[in-house]
Amino acid sequence: MKLRNLRPERQPKLMIIPMIDIIFFLLVFFIMSTLYMVDQQTIPVNLPQAASAQSEKPRNVAVAVTKEGRVLFEQEEIPLELVEKRVQIELNKQNDIVFILRSDKQAEYGKVIAVLDEMKLAGAHRVAIATERKDQ
Repeated sequence: MKLRNLRPERQPKLMIIPMIDIIFFLLVFFIMSTLYMVDQQTIPVNLPQAASAQSEKPRNVAVAVTKEGRVLFEQEEIPLELVEKRVQIELNKQNDIVFILRSDKQAEYGKVIAVLDEMKLAGAHRVAIATERKDQ
């Protein structure tokens, strides 16, 4: 003889209204955040120029040292002695430049340090050394 369950079985309820609220909130958040990322040019105006105007992003300048010891400044091969002069020229154009030093892992360590030293002598304060992420 099979016994009846006196309590009715309850099915779990899926509350969809709060989920819709969260989705709309995320949608509005992403729409509003992308508005600040896009350069807004809705009304065409000629902006005045000022000597104290600052650029939005610092410019990146790539400096590379190959495994043969060649120095490349923005894809142009230059001797080590001209690195300081080229850095000074770039800093005169724009003050907030980030120099990215890329070096082959088989490049001579002394050559990389010499390039870094020339950049520091020229007044480059923002130098980043490029690396690749090691696979775990």
